[in-house]
Amino acid sequence: MPTRATDGRRAAVLGSPIAHSLSPVLHRAAYEAAGLTGWSYDSFDVDEAALPGFLDRLGPEWAGLSLTMPLKRAVIPLLDEVSDTAASVDAVNTLVFTEDGRRRGDNTDIPGMVAALREHGIEEVGSAAILGAGATASSALAALARICTGEVVAYVRSEARAAEMRQWGERLDVEVRIADWADAAEALSAPLVIATTPAGTTDALATAVPERPATLFDVLYDPWPTELAARWSMFGGAVVGGLDLLVHQAVLQFEQMTGQVPGPLDAMRQAGEKALAGR
Repeated sequence: MPTRATDGRRAAVLGSPIAHSLSPVLHRAAYEAAGLTGWSYDSFDVDEAALPGFLDRLGPEWAGLSLTMPLKRAVIPLLDEVSDTAASVDAVNTLVFTEDGRRRGDNTDIPGMVAALREHGIEEVGSAAILGAGATASSALAALARICTGEVVAYVRSEARAAEMRQWGERLDVEVRIADWADAAEALSAPLVIATTPAGTTDALATAVPERPATLFDVLYDPWPTELAARWSMFGGAVVGGLDLLVHQAVLQFEQMTGQVPGPLDAMRQAGEKALAGR
C-alpha cells in the first residue's frame, strides 16, 4: 500500500501527563526507517478540557494522533467515526485524519496485545487471569475475547471494580469470574496471567510464583523488569512485557497514519529498548 503522503505530515501523542511517553521515540524511529523524512511526531500535554480546542486548531498537514490517559474516552464525542474495536471498550487510542478531513478513531491496544502474545507463541489459551480492573483490564478482556476459549478470572480490590468487570465481560461475551485481590496469588497458576496494575502493585506476589509458571503478560515497561516479571523469568516462565505491547500497538498506529504496511516493528523496538536503557 502506498503512503498517504511522503512529506510535510505531522503526528503527535496527546495526554496529561505526557513527558514520560515513549511514543515520540518509537514513531520517529519508524519514520526514519521508512524514509519518511518530511514527517514529524511530537508530544503535547493536553487534558480533557483542552482537547476540543486543540483538535479544532489542527490543519490539513496532520495525519493522526496517539491518545493516552485521560483522553481515550473523552475524544469519542469529538470523532466522526469509531471502529468496532474501539467501541467495544469505549476507548480510542488512535485518531486518524482521513483525506476528506474526517476524524476516525480506533483502538490498537487490543490487537497490539494479541500480536504481542502471538509473537511469544500464545495464540489460544483455555483460561486466563487478570490482575486489576482499570482501563487496561478492559482492553485485556477484549484481547482475551479473541484468544481465550474458557473462563477469565479477574482479581479486584472493590465491589465497584468487580461490577465493572462483570459488565465488560457481558459486553465482550467473555466468561468472567470475580475474585478478591487478597487471593491474587492464586492467579499465578493460570495458563496466562495479565497484570494491568500500576508499578509496585504486584511486587508482593513475586514470592508466590509457582515452580513451573506458564505465561505472564505484564503491561508495565518502566521500571522493567517488575519484581513479578523477574521472578517469573527466574522460574522459567514466559514473560511478555509492556514494551512488547507498546511497540505492537504503535506499529499499528504507524500503519494507519502513513498507509505503509508492514510498519518497521524491529526499528521501533530497538529505539524503545535504547530509550529505556538510558533512563
